Amino acid sequence: MQVSEASKRILADLLRAETGQDFPASRRWRIRTALSGLSREFGIPDLDHLIAMLASSHRSPQAHRLVEALLNNETYFFRDRAMFDLLADHVLPELSRTRASTRTLAVWSVGCSTGQEALSLAMLFAEQEARWSGWTINILGTDVSEPVIANARAACYTPFQIQRGLAVGQMVKWFDETPQGWRAREKLRRMVRFEKHNLLDPLPNPCSFDIVLCRNVLLYFDDATRTRAFGRVASALAPDGWLMLGAGETTIGQTDRIAPDRTLRGLYRHASFEPAEQRSCSSRRAAG
Repeated sequence: MQVSEASKRILADLLRAETGQDFPASRRWRIRTALSGLSREFGIPDLDHLIAMLASSHRSPQAHRLVEALLNNETYFFRDRAMFDLLADHVLPELSRTRASTRTLAVWSVGCSTGQEALSLAMLFAEQEARWSGWTINILGTDVSEPVIANARAACYTPFQIQRGLAVGQMVKWFDETPQGWRAREKLRRMVRFEKHNLLDPLPNPCSFDIVLCRNVLLYFDDATRTRAFGRVASALAPDGWLMLGAGETTIGQTDRIAPDRTLRGLYRHASFEPAEQRSCSSRRAAG
């Protein structure tokens, strides 16, 4: 059954109002699939009728159900493994030196969905046990969707989910099989907390993050909203912190506050950041 243009505009307005996400024609092909569950639940096969009924009051629980159905919650463990290798081999060793005095690290996983990315980060730290012994590691996962945050907090995954991105050894080492599914062990769960949050809003507990992962989130914003989002990220990122974006995302033409790292492709830092060795050279040149 076709969905009318009027209904598509209603959905686009709802999605933008609640999440800031754009809903271009390239994403609208999946409306029927996305709303099929709600159609069965309410017994309304006519999607125009369903949308009109549920969207009759903006910000209502019913309208929010429509928004939840349209969100893309695709994720899996160690998604784009090469990027996690960059963190493990380059970023974490540097931070272990620069944060040695405080022995504390804060990491933010933006758009965390059901939590696999945040738990992948926790595994990176847990697998470098000698380096991080005695440290306080705080990993925050946030998402606009309350249902996926509830799933992330449960940290329990189906056989299909647990096998996506995890080697058998990691699965057995860091997860326990339960009647409900494969649940992350307490050591990982202690490092991670999950909160509902929209990237476009201020963080409820502002702090400075050493690493921010904001991957495949900015893809869904228009240019103006993307610039706002970069502003939020820049304000939350430590002066010498690291930002990781998705493979199809860039800072070029979107912000003047964040720039690509000079040596590690796919990672970003504050545009004003200058490595210590470069500051030292600059000081010597100035003195000379």
